[in-house]
Amino acid sequence: MTNKPLMAKATAVWLVDNTTLTFKQIADFCGMHELEVQGIADGDVAVGVKGFDPVGSNQLDPREIEKGEKDPIYKLRLKFNAAAVGEDKRRGPRYTPLSKRQDRPNAILWLVKFHPELADAQIARLVGTTKPTIASIRERTHWNIGSMTAIDPVALGLCRQSELDSEVQKAAKKRAADGVMSDDERRKLVSTEQSLGMSTEPRLPGTGIEGFGLDPRDEEPEDPKDFSDADSFFNLPHGDDDEDEDDSHDPRR
Repeated sequence: MTNKPLMAKATAVWLVDNTTLTFKQIADFCGMHELEVQGIADGDVAVGVKGFDPVGSNQLDPREIEKGEKDPIYKLRLKFNAAAVGEDKRRGPRYTPLSKRQDRPNAILWLVKFHPELADAQIARLVGTTKPTIASIRERTHWNIGSMTAIDPVALGLCRQSELDSEVQKAAKKRAADGVMSDDERRKLVSTEQSLGMSTEPRLPGTGIEGFGLDPRDEEPEDPKDFSDADSFFNLPHGDDDEDEDDSHDPRR
C-alpha cells in the first residue's frame, strides 16, 4: 500500500492553505521535504498548482487534522484504501518520455561497453527498453549501430546515478560470488565514489607483493679480489728499481 496521498504536491498546497499544521507534519504526510513545504507557503514552490482536498477524496480523516493541529508532534495517518493494496509491488517497464526515447540506444551502448557485467534485465530496468534491443546492440546487429554514440544514461536523464550504482553493486556481488576478480575488474564493478577511493598501485596477480624490488638475499656475494686497478691486474712492478734497471741497459753508457 502506498504511504503518501494521491497528488501529493497539490494535497500539500491544500493543507498549507486550509490548516494550521506544521511544515514538518505536512511534509511527512505528503512524502516531501520540510523546506519544500515551506516554499509552498512562501509562494516559491508549486506556483499555480490548485490544492487537492484529501478529506473530500476520502484520503484523510478530519479528526486527523484536528489531532495534528493540537499536537505539533502528531503524525497524520492516511486512510486505509483496500484498492491500493499491492500497488507498490506492481512492476513494469520504466516509462521514458517521447523526447528521450531516441537516446535509449546510445545509453544501452554505453552500458554494454563500460558495464558488460550488467544483465539484460538490469539494463532494461535502467533505461526502460526490451531484451531483444539490448541483444542486438550487444551483438552489433542493430539497424542503426553505425550511427550510435555511447552516452551515459545518467547524463541523458534516463536514470539516476544512485540507480546505476545500485545495479552495478548487484552485478559486483554476483560476479564476486562466481569467482575471484582482479583489481581492474573490481574497479569496474563498484560505484563511482568507491572507485575514486581505491588504491591505484599495481600489484602482482595472485600474490601479496606490493613492489617489484629484488630480495637482498638473491644478490651475488662480492668477490674479494678487486681488478679495477690495471696495475694490480697485470702485476706491473712499481718503485725506483724499475728506473734503475732500465738505466743499466742504456747503450749510451
